[in-house]
Amino acid sequence: MPSGKAMKPEKNQLPKIEAEDFYFNEQGLMVFTEKYHLKRGYCCGSGCKHCPYPKERENP
Repeated sequence: MPSGKAMKPEKNQLPKIEAEDFYFNEQGLMVFTEKYHLKRGYCCGSGCKHCPYPKERENP
């Protein structure tokens, strides 16, 4: 029975990564662009630099 909540896509359903979806920073780490995050369709909660999704408020 569906719960009515939106579910994240399964990891094997992630979009194909293309050249414009990321860059390498000065430390050599891969950084995903806003375009890739929008293509993925959800926030992973890792605090990504270019995440276009609203930040969750922390409890005081």
